[in-house]
Amino acid sequence: MRIYGNRQLKTLPGQETRPTLARVREAVFNIWQGRISDCRWLDLCAGTGSMGAEALCRGAVRVVGIEKWGKACAIIQENWQQVAQPEQEWQVIQGDVVGKLKTFEGQQFDRIYFDPPYASKLYQPVLEAIAYYQLLAEDGELAVEHSPNKLTPPLVPTLEICRQKVYGNTALTFYRPLES
Repeated sequence: MRIYGNRQLKTLPGQETRPTLARVREAVFNIWQGRISDCRWLDLCAGTGSMGAEALCRGAVRVVGIEKWGKACAIIQENWQQVAQPEQEWQVIQGDVVGKLKTFEGQQFDRIYFDPPYASKLYQPVLEAIAYYQLLAEDGELAVEHSPNKLTPPLVPTLEICRQKVYGNTALTFYRPLES
């Protein structure tokens, strides 16, 4: 798999992770163009870490990834170490995404990318945790990857949907904090 700057990333064999398609990655970074440099990025259900790696390549100052599967975490570590600059801060955390989010209470991220297994029951609890712990910065955005068959994403009282896009078998719903 290749990312920004024609950099090659390692991937895992088999179907345990589903790397975000190149055209979806490109679309996300085009939508967020000009808002990645110096941002704080949170990559949830990070898989092989391609979205976080792309954020690092585009100048994110801090990138945190949470992934449940240990083998995937090792690949993410390798990939991010390969692309990160010395001044960039990055961290890979292994564990349950819902449980790990509470460790970031009091911290905020400018961009959050959430890509769980489409059939999982993680959507609502993760969005609720992001809202409850106020992890999304006031002017931040959250992108949630999901099946286009489920275009009615979870609703959380403190987040509003600002756009939805469909790219073949992948849909994205973007959220931002409600203005107070």
